[in-house]
Amino acid sequence: MGNGIAHVFAQNGHAVTLVDVAAEPLERAIATIGANLDRQVRKGTIDVAARDETLARLSTSTDRASIAGAGLVVEAVPENLELKAGILRDVATHSPAAIIASNTSSISITALASHVERPDRVIGMHFMNPVPVMKLVEVIRGLQTSDETTSVVMETATALGKTPVEVNDYAGFVSNRVLMPMINEAVICLMEGVAEAEAIDTVMKLGMNHPMGPLALADLIGLDTCLAIMEVLHRDLGDKYRPCALLRNHVAAGWLGRKSGRGFYDYVNA
Repeated sequence: MGNGIAHVFAQNGHAVTLVDVAAEPLERAIATIGANLDRQVRKGTIDVAARDETLARLSTSTDRASIAGAGLVVEAVPENLELKAGILRDVATHSPAAIIASNTSSISITALASHVERPDRVIGMHFMNPVPVMKLVEVIRGLQTSDETTSVVMETATALGKTPVEVNDYAGFVSNRVLMPMINEAVICLMEGVAEAEAIDTVMKLGMNHPMGPLALADLIGLDTCLAIMEVLHRDLGDKYRPCALLRNHVAAGWLGRKSGRGFYDYVNA
């Protein structure tokens, strides 16, 4: 998600610094952005000059102090409250005037904002995956998020060519509160032998006009991410959101979807 967010901002004229804990993931991120830009060139949606200008706007750093002076910082680390809170505290230290937007899929923006001195500057900016393709951005206001912060983020998302939709701060917001129970139920169908994975996905694609079946979508999102979101929903909203045992087992086995080569489908031997 981080490289996709950086791609979109840089392509729309913003200077972007990607920050991570080591050089290797940053190198992979730049390589991924480059490959995706090359795909856009081949499709004719951008020209070579635009690709090169976009790449020139990107820089990388393993030092969180490199964000000093940033106007907007988008946090895109895994769905873990303590991890995200630590990032937000560092951002607020190094760039106290910045708007801090979390790309969280499910965690309370109000809870995240409680870890910084300016909770009015904290907001949710939930991009959809893949970021360069998908139009929606859920914009989530915490209890203390200011009108000014919300207005800036809504305008920024629109300028990126996205469609921002403002939602309130409830577990899973709208997108994952609706999507994840559907994915979880598809996993239950698979576990109980109602049908094979491909049959379940075909029913949803052809019968419900979904562009991708729920199990293939879960593999794309990452089964560990799906489980983390379901855990938040289960904790905050009750037992009907309990994650399926088969989903837990896949994550425990390291079968995380496309990124690991195997999830509900095999991507290595396909």
